[in-house]
Amino acid sequence: MALVVEDVEFQHILRVLNTNVDGRTRVAYALTKIRGIGRRFANMVCKKAEIDLKKRAGELSEEEIEAIKTIIANPRSFNIPDWFLNNQKDRKGGKWGQDVANGLDTRLRDNFERMKKIRLHRGLRHYWGLKVRGQHTKTTGRNARTAGPLAAKK
Repeated sequence: MALVVEDVEFQHILRVLNTNVDGRTRVAYALTKIRGIGRRFANMVCKKAEIDLKKRAGELSEEEIEAIKTIIANPRSFNIPDWFLNNQKDRKGGKWGQDVANGLDTRLRDNFERMKKIRLHRGLRHYWGLKVRGQHTKTTGRNARTAGPLAAKK
């Protein structure tokens, strides 16, 4: 068993971008708990913020957390390439960026609503609750459309 020295500054749960992050996990892996941030993006953010990857998330100082937030908010200003971002050339503003947490949910909902409004095939499939990406539907995916107790009464 390893000797564990409890630090006064250690935080077991961090609140970063409206998400609870486990302080006991390593920084790069802990950042992946935020919606919209994957392993590679989290790794790159830690490197740009000059944070040791072996450090636990609970050991981060307030300055390091703020550095992470600013890099996630403006990734292009920290020389993160455009192909790395999840919001590439937004339809409304033409901007490039990384959508995370609530912003990601809002953007996806807006995109689905836009597709439904202009009667796009993909939007209609979303509306009808059918498979969207060209999968076969004759024999597979029959359980996905059940409506709870109503389907069980047959």
